[in-house]
Amino acid sequence: MLQRALRYLLLSLSFLCLAAASSRGAAADIATLPPGVQQALRNAGVPASAVGVWVQDVGSAKPALAVNPRQPLNPASVMKLLTTSAALDLLGPAHTWKTDALINGGLSDGVLAGDLHLRGSGDPKLTIEALWLWMREMRARGLREIRGDIVLDRSLFDLGTPDPGGFDAQPLRAYNVIPDALLLNFKALQLTFVPGPGQRVAVLAEPLPAQLEVLSLLKAVDGGCDNWRGGLRYDLTTQGERARLVFTGTYPASCGERSWSLAPLDHRQYAESLVRELWRETGGTLGGTVRDGTVPPGAQLFSSHESPPLADQIRDINKWSNNVMARQLFLSLGAASGRAPVREADGEAAIRTWLKSRDLSMPELVLENGSGLSRRERISAEGLGRLLLFAWASPTMPEFVSSMPVYGVDGTLKKRGNGNGNGGRAHLKGGTLDGVRCVAGYVLDRNGRRHAVAWLVNHANAGATQAAQDALIDWIVNR
Repeated sequence: MLQRALRYLLLSLSFLCLAAASSRGAAADIATLPPGVQQALRNAGVPASAVGVWVQDVGSAKPALAVNPRQPLNPASVMKLLTTSAALDLLGPAHTWKTDALINGGLSDGVLAGDLHLRGSGDPKLTIEALWLWMREMRARGLREIRGDIVLDRSLFDLGTPDPGGFDAQPLRAYNVIPDALLLNFKALQLTFVPGPGQRVAVLAEPLPAQLEVLSLLKAVDGGCDNWRGGLRYDLTTQGERARLVFTGTYPASCGERSWSLAPLDHRQYAESLVRELWRETGGTLGGTVRDGTVPPGAQLFSSHESPPLADQIRDINKWSNNVMARQLFLSLGAASGRAPVREADGEAAIRTWLKSRDLSMPELVLENGSGLSRRERISAEGLGRLLLFAWASPTMPEFVSSMPVYGVDGTLKKRGNGNGNGGRAHLKGGTLDGVRCVAGYVLDRNGRRHAVAWLVNHANAGATQAAQDALIDWIVNR
């Protein structure tokens, strides 16, 4: 609690300093905000100096509204728009990732007298279903028994040993999963909470790694479901390779079954367990173990798994704000530049080179991982606006726009805009952190004109500015 309070105090002080530094010369900008937006900001206790706004008709040569347009601000998950736009332009919407299976040893009558190597390519979405089907395909190709090991080659990415809890001291939360060249099923467990007889609540895990025990001491109670996770507590203990995840606290019985994803194991433990179990389920046998390693010279390609195309993957990234997928994509841009092993600095270099080539240079831009899960990342409203205008004129515009949540219809903005009649009139990407509330994308007005919009708020009270966001969208729709 003390650590969280100290972090919040430092965050508040940083926003106060930012507001003070930007307040000089901001008075003229304040008056340009639509009245409804001004009032909503006053109600939230947020000065206009803490806000960056850019609104421009995609067919116009200049913005209709620009407030603190060049002020560097933390965009939270709105930064994903930069990463996905760059990827569409650099890689193309049909780009796929190939994960290779290579054999090192003789294969005869279904028996491999050696090792099977799985080489990761950074695929952001190699799910449990896809891995299972791929293993069935390898069985169909005649591989029945592996007398050596299954070796996982995760060497394409080199991120050191980052702390998954480094961002917010929540290392088990799925949004904090660290990228991996052989990312399997987002390294997450889907935990389903099932109220049972009496006050018991079962917790089902899928998948359930062999070295992990999940224990529920939850008590079913009366209550609503608005904050059904509020009464849950979990604790992870480890002893060698074994781990136990224990749930305590309360769960509202009226919620029925609900699901939540957590990531209690590291990449090595998770991947080893999942690969071993799925190979067994498909009828394969393994004489050795599952371990990390690199593909040796002379290994021969046996089978490849091809991912869904980039156009499909960015829908998951933007509509559901998937952080680890965005970070995988960020690193993949570095890999596409020929760098190996790939580090986050390589992804940043690839994006900066691309921005320069497209005359979109952004002096204020600060990149860390391309997902917005960062306290360092910065961009301006004007920078986002120019990016959106470029993307609108791009051949990949349809894929880019359709990847964003439809305001009031789906994705992370499903519950927005229905009360004011504007639902369905915008494709927007939202971004939220403590002290940060942002949105950017495209809004269609009632005269059929499309507008690029960027709204960034960095302030201790930013969480109270949703009404101001909605007021801005309403103003654009009714222009």
